[in-house]
Amino acid sequence: MAVATLAGGCFWCLVKPFHQYDGVESVISGYSGGHVDHPTYKEVCSNTTGHREAVQITFDETIISYKEVLEVFFKTFDPTDAAGQFYDRGESYEPAIFYHDSTQQETARALIEELDAQHIFSSPIVTPVIPYKNFYPAEEYHQDYYKKDPVHYKNYQERSGRKAFIEQHWEG
Repeated sequence: MAVATLAGGCFWCLVKPFHQYDGVESVISGYSGGHVDHPTYKEVCSNTTGHREAVQITFDETIISYKEVLEVFFKTFDPTDAAGQFYDRGESYEPAIFYHDSTQQETARALIEELDAQHIFSSPIVTPVIPYKNFYPAEEYHQDYYKKDPVHYKNYQERSGRKAFIEQHWEG
């Protein structure tokens, strides 16, 4: 099994898109990249831990490649906004690709170049590709949130502007 660690704003919105793909074994919401061990949601939201809300995806590379995982990821957020996502602002909502090895790093950089060349977005992709440092699972109530509170999840995705952005750039 392979692992991808990705940040794209609110981790609630990064789980559901991956659950529909064969080869994806698990998608865990959590915190990545910071300097505090085992942070809480409240600590991460204070923007003092260095962590970003992220997901860690375990997948079977014989069924779905790392590049395909990244292609799904890029259709879930605004990769041209480095300061947060939609109405969630601050370091805890900043996007990132945390690579686990040089192959992941090269794959991520190549896909960013490919997407930029397609001019899908009006601005260049600014999502950083940075070395993986750590990942701490979020509290249980954050896991698979779209299943636990589907109405709130749907309202959040629509009112934040995320759904409209995705439709405009990928479905329109």
